[in-house]
Amino acid sequence: MTMRPFTATISLEDALARIDGCVAPVTRTELIPLHEALGRVIAREAMADGDVPSFSRAAMDGYAVRAIDSAGASGDQPATLRVVDRVFAGQVSARSVGQGECVEIATGAPMPDGADAVVMVEDTEPGIDAHVRIRAAANPSQHVGRQGADMRAGQVVLREGTLLNASRVGALAALGATEAAVYVKPRVAILSTGNEIVEPGKPLKLGQIYDINRFTIGAVVTANGGVAEPHRTAADTLDALVDAFDECLGADVIVFSGGSSVGERDLIVDALGQRGQIIFHGIAVKPGKPTVFGMVDHALIFGMPGYPTSCLSNAYILLAPALRRLARLPVGLHRPVQAVLAQRITSVMGRHQFYTVRLVNGTALPAFKASGDITSMSEADGYIEIPAHVDALESGAVVEVHRF
Repeated sequence: MTMRPFTATISLEDALARIDGCVAPVTRTELIPLHEALGRVIAREAMADGDVPSFSRAAMDGYAVRAIDSAGASGDQPATLRVVDRVFAGQVSARSVGQGECVEIATGAPMPDGADAVVMVEDTEPGIDAHVRIRAAANPSQHVGRQGADMRAGQVVLREGTLLNASRVGALAALGATEAAVYVKPRVAILSTGNEIVEPGKPLKLGQIYDINRFTIGAVVTANGGVAEPHRTAADTLDALVDAFDECLGADVIVFSGGSSVGERDLIVDALGQRGQIIFHGIAVKPGKPTVFGMVDHALIFGMPGYPTSCLSNAYILLAPALRRLARLPVGLHRPVQAVLAQRITSVMGRHQFYTVRLVNGTALPAFKASGDITSMSEADGYIEIPAHVDALESGAVVEVHRF
């Protein structure tokens, strides 16, 4: 067996900076139905063509009045007004409110002409015949939602590059939009390499394992604004890997898992060298040292380690932030939580370590087993970071846990 040791590794900070320098946010756009717009990034500003609401409306159930007609009204000395109409949301009163008159009105109904305030029904009592007693004086504009209070004609409601959450989708709906112009989601081609990798559902022979990485990477891609495009597993030959590169071209990102280390069958570096540019090979991190990054044309290429924990760890640390910038999404919104380390953890000096933990009643319990064990991640709630210059964290130390 021929080994080709790493000649050098770079720091995590250097790796992230080199990746960031290669990321160009997508410029392609598409129109999508408004009900599919949640979580997308708007590609052009949204401007109000007219006022929203387009009319002044009652903000309470009660009576639309002329404020001057209620002057001095109180519980002891109510003002008595004649009810000339009743109007509900979606209706328009045909009557104009004159001196000594009012209109019974429901929340959201247009204010009738002549009225400038609403008295809540709780501040009234029935009068004789078609009259009502007003027991509290009203001020002009009281309980009235004015025309254009939400949006004014010509106002920029959403700027280009804004992430569409539920309220912003609602703002587009308020403008009468049925579609949204958004930036496309980056396409991410994903494939595993290795003669031992078998599709889940098929029987395993001795020495074979099921493909894990294609599914974990796909989940990370979906969670961070991309479209996962799984491809068939590539064999451990240079020709097969070069062909796999060619099949994936057209994607914005190509992610290989396996074949990135230094064994004689770890050929991702050779295949990438034939098709594009190698930016770095090897990072001083644990797990995930044998990671390759490069470019083929405008596509970002990630060669992840084959071990499931190493692969997924680097997907979170390296792929996710690059993909979010590519997709024009904000950085991850999860803030780390503080916890007390339940037991001592040792680390390798010179390598930045990501160590998985479980959170139990404010304590962080080690969850890491080995780089080849997916339960090192599936049984964890997040990870802590141990800097390259630290060889151990002591029990009782307060640590920051980054949640998955």
